[in-house]
Amino acid sequence: MKRKIVVAITGASGAIYAKLLLQKLQELATQVADVGIIMSTNAKQVWETELDNTDYQNLPFKFYDKHDFMAPFASGSARYDTMVVIPCSMGTLGRIASGVSDDLVTRAADVILKERRKLILVARDTPLNLIHIRNMATVTEAGGIICPAVPSFYSKPQTIEEVALTVVNRVIDLIGLEHDSYRWNE
Repeated sequence: MKRKIVVAITGASGAIYAKLLLQKLQELATQVADVGIIMSTNAKQVWETELDNTDYQNLPFKFYDKHDFMAPFASGSARYDTMVVIPCSMGTLGRIASGVSDDLVTRAADVILKERRKLILVARDTPLNLIHIRNMATVTEAGGIICPAVPSFYSKPQTIEEVALTVVNRVIDLIGLEHDSYRWNE
C-alpha cells in the first residue's frame, strides 16, 4: 500500500531533519502516493539560517498554507495515513496535546489521532520541563509517537548529515517504508 503522508515543519531548530526526510521521501517515491507539506514562516527562516539555502522551494511536493483548512488532510475522509512533524516545537506539541486545532498543523494532527492513524512527532528541544514531558505523555496516550531528534552513533556517522540521518531513518521505519539503513548487528 502506498502511503499518504503529511509533513509539518515547525520553527524549532533542526531543519536538517526535515530536509533529509523530504529527500528520503523523494527516493522512496514508489512507496508514496502523496506528500503534503505545511511549513511555518518560522520554519522557513530557520531552514534558511541553519542550511544557508531556500531549497525547500524546489521540492516536488505540494505545500499548504497553515490556514488552509481546505487541504485534503484537514479531514479524515482524505485517508492520509501518516503525519510527521519534523522538527516539532514544544509549542506545537503542546497545542496538539491539548487538542487546540487553530491551524492546519494542529488540525491535521487532530484528524490523524481521531482516525487512529500514525502521528510521529520529532521533538526537538532540550532540556525538557515537566509541561513538555506531560504533553509527550498525553500525545502518546492518544496514540501518537514521540520520536525525539536524538541521533545514534553505533553506525559511526562521519558528517552532520549522517548524524541527522540516524534520526530520519528511524522516522522512515516508523512510517513503515522499506529502505536501506544501518541495522544493529547486521
